[in-house]
Amino acid sequence: MVTTGALLGLSAILFGIGLVGFLSRRNIILMLVSLEIMLNAVNVNFAAFGHHLLEERGQILALFVIAVAAAEAAIGLGLVIALARNRPDVRIEHLTELKW
Repeated sequence: MVTTGALLGLSAILFGIGLVGFLSRRNIILMLVSLEIMLNAVNVNFAAFGHHLLEERGQILALFVIAVAAAEAAIGLGLVIALARNRPDVRIEHLTELKW
């Protein structure tokens, strides 16, 4: 059986990896992947606390976060594909204009 402390440690490590990846990368796709890693860390946290407190709300909230993350990924990838069609690369430094 996995303890709650081990799950919280895993969640903290995943969130740290995602945060470092988000802040250090300049490619939009890698930033989206890092954001997804951080959201998965939150999901592990919700599931761990739900299991620890013997409540189903943690798992339900994790499912809600998964649905929101899927929508966010779909919209984000759609924007990146639209951007990649008009620009040679998808680096964040080149996105200085709101309209192209």
